Amino acid sequence: MIERPKIFDDLAGVAGGAISALAGLREEMSALAKARVEEALRRMDLVRRDEFDAMAELARRAREQADALEKRVAALELAGKDGAEP
Repeated sequence: MIERPKIFDDLAGVAGGAISALAGLREEMSALAKARVEEALRRMDLVRRDEFDAMAELARRAREQADALEKRVAALELAGKDGAEP
């Protein structure tokens, strides 16, 4: 049986170590990029989606209430002109 020279074992060990180091570096770079993007978004003064949706719902309800009140006022004004009760 032919034995592999020790240099091949050494090269395989170095390559394995380099791959492990690169994987760790990749994870570190990913975390750093995520932190930078989050910081940039915070500086832009953006709102989160759930906050936006909550405010949109409040605005929708306020619009409905305003429409109902406008109808009541119109009915009261009409009743006042006619001298009748609404």
